[in-house]
Amino acid sequence: MTLTISRESRLGIITMNRPSARNALNAELRAALPAAVAELEADNSIDVMVLTGADPAFCAGLDLKELGAGANRIDAGSDQVKRPFPATTKPLIGAVNGVAITGGFELALNCDFLIASDRAAFADTHSRVGVMPGWGLTVLLSEAIGVRRAKEMSVTGNFMGAEEALAFGLVNRVVPHADLMDTVRALAGDIIGNDQVGVKQMLHTYDDIAGVVGEPGWSIEASNAAGFRANHGFDPHSVEQRRSAIADRGRAQLTQE
Repeated sequence: MTLTISRESRLGIITMNRPSARNALNAELRAALPAAVAELEADNSIDVMVLTGADPAFCAGLDLKELGAGANRIDAGSDQVKRPFPATTKPLIGAVNGVAITGGFELALNCDFLIASDRAAFADTHSRVGVMPGWGLTVLLSEAIGVRRAKEMSVTGNFMGAEEALAFGLVNRVVPHADLMDTVRALAGDIIGNDQVGVKQMLHTYDDIAGVVGEPGWSIEASNAAGFRANHGFDPHSVEQRRSAIADRGRAQLTQE
């Protein structure tokens, strides 16, 4: 099973469950994630949602092995805004238990806020693979850490460790790995104890404020991504050639930290 859902005390926990592939997003997992969020959003017994990964990773991004074999091809689609999850009214907390890379990084950025394990690390490797983000990374990362730092992350593909992510406001807290889920459960309990109409309205208001400057950015990103794919196409062979080099470079950077 590539994804699990657990329910406990008005809390719903979604766990990406491909640990041997560092929870890389194959076709099955990409389909299961929005369905899981929609299921918990519609469940009246759930007030707060959590997204995490089965150790040792949060999510390593798109499954490049599958892409390199010509499967799970990214649909060129239109220039419409695309997001990894359906619209939600309930808080979605990201419990980042390990690396969150590229598409996995975008999943984290689409959460309302992030609690990170001290083993967490973040990287945008779109430029290494030669694809463009399509789940709002250029909008959400800029909002989180500022345009200049976001540009550096995206054009270098370098990792940002947990403590640096905390210093730049990407994550709300960094906790020892063993304490991650207990910390998230405690925060979820604080939210659950509040008036839920008020919680939903507060989230809606924040989204509206961000949308004043943010929503046009989503359309620009989607349009640019569609134009990039139209002009450069998709070459599974090139993705496969780069896959090993990307993995080796990432492991080397994480070892140095």
